[in-house]
Amino acid sequence: MELTFCCPVLFGLEGIVADELRFEGKCETVRADNGRVYFSGGWDMLAWANLHLRCAERVLVRLACFPAHSFDELFEGVRAIEWADWLPANAAFPVKGHTLQSALHSVPDCQKIVKKAVVRRMEQAYGNSWFTEDGVKFQIQFSILHDQAEIFLDTSGAGLHKRGYRAQANAAPLRETLAAAMVKLARFRGQQTLLDPFCGSGTIPIEAAMIAQRRAPGLSRSFAAEKWPCVLQTIWSDARAAALARILPGAGWDIRGSDLDPACVALSEENARKAGVGQLIRFTQADARTLALGQQTGWLLANPPYGERLLDRQQAHALYQQMGKIAGRSPMKQYFLAAEPQFERYYGMRADKKRKLYNGMLQCNLYMYFQPPLDRKPFLDKPQRRKPNVHK
Repeated sequence: MELTFCCPVLFGLEGIVADELRFEGKCETVRADNGRVYFSGGWDMLAWANLHLRCAERVLVRLACFPAHSFDELFEGVRAIEWADWLPANAAFPVKGHTLQSALHSVPDCQKIVKKAVVRRMEQAYGNSWFTEDGVKFQIQFSILHDQAEIFLDTSGAGLHKRGYRAQANAAPLRETLAAAMVKLARFRGQQTLLDPFCGSGTIPIEAAMIAQRRAPGLSRSFAAEKWPCVLQTIWSDARAAALARILPGAGWDIRGSDLDPACVALSEENARKAGVGQLIRFTQADARTLALGQQTGWLLANPPYGERLLDRQQAHALYQQMGKIAGRSPMKQYFLAAEPQFERYYGMRADKKRKLYNGMLQCNLYMYFQPPLDRKPFLDKPQRRKPNVHK
């Protein structure tokens, strides 16, 4: 059975998720759009995507796509779907969604219409006039953009960023999918050293270790579609067995994390243990402002304080300046995620490349320094033009 899937993603990560599907999932029909990636495949692809995608937020199966300029069009489009092929008679089927730049702009009204249309179709299929909804949950989602409606079922349940290893986090946690994207953009595969001097709850080192070990990020959690009667359990058991068989032993890797707060160090160690990579990472208590990098090579990946929840803005700017003095001329490849648009100015070096990313709803930039130290350009404020000296 050929299905169409859609993965919502954080803005800026569409290309990474598309590459994961093409090169790791061996999926040929992949299309990236703003904030989402579409692809197709069978039940085995549904299981693979949930288990293996590192940078997607969830996996949806698309049931229909149709124009919806009115509530009547929305109702008829939803009612046309063969819901009994998916939902058993006692299924729980809540509805949520969003609408943007469309004639149908009331989300609560659209929810009611979608729910009503599903019930009408289920009545025809099962001959019931009342549904208890006390069975397996099938989360229905709708998206209406420019008067075009898409109807989905959520196969993931909890978002894919919830790997299962981070029940607790520090005051300013980095989303796991974004941390994995940083590691992928840095092209770290386990070679040389990787250091995160602001490890917090350990997310970046943990995601780096999982990528180096080829450990599927979804191995320690369950998914909504695992309970669906329309998906054979052998699909999931085979996918998990294949994922376990891909894991590499972690000998010889040098992945480190440090933080000024000893509570963060302890939390990072516990999270790494839960993720199955505790033996691959070394966490220590250290002040990032006193790093001694010398001629050490490798990768430095960091999500330093933004000056909002941790430190104030002046303290954050001073920290960036100090980091620039310590690491700016280091041979390590450096990747900093920061919300400060003047980060380069405070760091003292122009980034070799910048990439706009979103940490939740907060717009950030990933500042990348990968050229040899002598090729890096210091940040110089543009000289202001002098006003002409006009004498009357």
